[in-house]
Amino acid sequence: MIKVQNISLDPESRRAWRGPDEVALSRKEFDLVHALITRAGDIVTRDELMRDVWHTSFWTSSKTIDVHLGWVRRKLGDDSRSPHLITTIRGKGLRFEKATPAA
Repeated sequence: MIKVQNISLDPESRRAWRGPDEVALSRKEFDLVHALITRAGDIVTRDELMRDVWHTSFWTSSKTIDVHLGWVRRKLGDDSRSPHLITTIRGKGLRFEKATPAA
């Protein structure tokens, strides 16, 4: 079981929780969260995400990650305008925050 902030992920059963509530994630959504949460605190580049989640070295669409990230943020209760779980590091990638960022 992986726990960061109030998100728990069980890679074996491929289940996720926000606090005590289970969150239904699609296969790709789960893979995206897993790729980020296992490296919590580190920046994960979009190239790494395309390789690790979509198993490709080319971009099928520049919006693929953004669309899935939007769905994940909604399901995990992470406001895209003021994210506390997954932050975008402009020009570098995404980071799953170990703790809620300071306001």
